[in-house]
Amino acid sequence: MSKTDVNAEIREFLSTRRARITPEQVGLPAYGGNRRVKGLRREEVAMLAGVSVDYYVRMERGSLAGASESVLNALADALRLDEAERAHLYALARESGCHGPQRKRSAPTAVRPGIQQLLDAMTDAAAWVRNGRHDIVAMNQLARALYSPVLANPRRPANTTRFVYLDPAAPEFFVDYDRIANDAAAMLRLEAGRNPHDKALIELVGELSTRSELFRRRWASHDVQFHRSGQKRLRHPVVGQLDLDFEGMELASSPGLHLNIYTAAPGTPTADGLQLLASWAASLENLATETAATPGA
Repeated sequence: MSKTDVNAEIREFLSTRRARITPEQVGLPAYGGNRRVKGLRREEVAMLAGVSVDYYVRMERGSLAGASESVLNALADALRLDEAERAHLYALARESGCHGPQRKRSAPTAVRPGIQQLLDAMTDAAAWVRNGRHDIVAMNQLARALYSPVLANPRRPANTTRFVYLDPAAPEFFVDYDRIANDAAAMLRLEAGRNPHDKALIELVGELSTRSELFRRRWASHDVQFHRSGQKRLRHPVVGQLDLDFEGMELASSPGLHLNIYTAAPGTPTADGLQLLASWAASLENLATETAATPGA
């Protein structure tokens, strides 16, 4: 991402955050219904953040270089940013203040043997590892079975956001497809702020923007989001609907990688479905092993 791109990202992020807040929400008078801007005016944000109007205008035009932590915190409070939005603002500020050639970091594409061993030890949970641009890096057997529709496309590495937006099977696979699509774009936008020089990430965003009108709309919203826990409802072609509990966490020993674990409470239909899915996956793997071992197979 060039300096011009960073400036544009800052401008669009701040202006879209400002546009979603009404004067009433922050205790300011609206002065009738003839406001020409959606949301807060720049001078109102400046007042709430405790900075001059000229200073805020410079920031919204893309210049966060030199902004102190206290100023960024005040701006985040004024715009009512959540945790993910604050992290994105700070990442943009760091990028805005950088000088000279930028170090290009590539997202990890493999795991250490110990992490794969950990995944394989989880026999009752579907567990897999992704990088920041949503490439699937490693999986255990149950995760491969659970995400078999995602893996059906031979393109590697499999990428969950590419599947969400470009694969016609995605709306059927994800019960809450609209929410999943929104989450995927928002998480990818957050990663773009943290790692704006990842060439493969830039190419992925370009591909999705070219091929998906839905992605273009979601990307243009400049929303960002963490996705650490919750429920994911999948409609699996073999075992039917699964209402899974989801936990996601960064791997401290492997920066840039995230561990995702899907489980179900004991005694629930989804727990029974996972057991059936595990049996199906084991039978397929046994069949593949026997076929490989058969001469002339």
